[in-house]
Amino acid sequence: MRQYIIAGNWKMNKTVSESVQLAKDIVEAVKDVKKTEVVIAPTYLAAAKVADVVKGTNVKLAIQDIHWKDQGAYTGKVSIDMVKEIGAEYVIIGHSEQRQYFHETEETVNLKVKKTLEAGLKPIICIGETLEQRNGGILKEILGLQIKGAFKDVSAEDAAKCVLAYEPVWAIGTGVTATDEQAQDTQAYARSVVKEIYGEAVAEGMRIQYGGSMKGANAPGLLAQKDIDGGLIGGAGLKADTFKAIIDAAEAK
Repeated sequence: MRQYIIAGNWKMNKTVSESVQLAKDIVEAVKDVKKTEVVIAPTYLAAAKVADVVKGTNVKLAIQDIHWKDQGAYTGKVSIDMVKEIGAEYVIIGHSEQRQYFHETEETVNLKVKKTLEAGLKPIICIGETLEQRNGGILKEILGLQIKGAFKDVSAEDAAKCVLAYEPVWAIGTGVTATDEQAQDTQAYARSVVKEIYGEAVAEGMRIQYGGSMKGANAPGLLAQKDIDGGLIGGAGLKADTFKAIIDAAEAK
């Protein structure tokens, strides 16, 4: 059985001191969690101090993005060695906001996935469609391109280390959530694409999160679906109690 993974993506929220406090609150709240993998992704500025808070606990650190180059003249970016040195285990790659606002492409997603894997860290690869794409009947085409693009020239062994995060763009931060059935159908399709590329063993082993206004109230229904293995949490991840409510739903399964 695939282990649930609940990851809080803090995006551009919380000062460094606020991030440290939130990390402490989450560590305390989830100290007795046994079955669910808990991950938090603070801002770059807060990451090193948050890393100190979560070290030795059952909370793991993710970074919100990396550059695919080792070093160089890339103002405003961070490299994988910087991320690895502070103890991060996960890197979020290809988030819809990166695609929408910062010109992320299938090619750059792939470069970042490979760089993360080379360093021994685990990518959380985001995929998802806009409302126009869903209504236009090209949801499967879009997801297929995103998944195949992310995994281009990635071995089955490395692919098995990755997490997929399905985030319908129309549900991110809007308060609108895909129905349990919509999310399940789409994530089952995503798994079928992985199966097409790598075979059944990798596909069945890969964890696929749902992201897009998941919260304590709707988490039980979403997490009950066969192909939903956790959540990539935005707003509800910014308070320890609302984040813990989602983790509790996973623990109860």
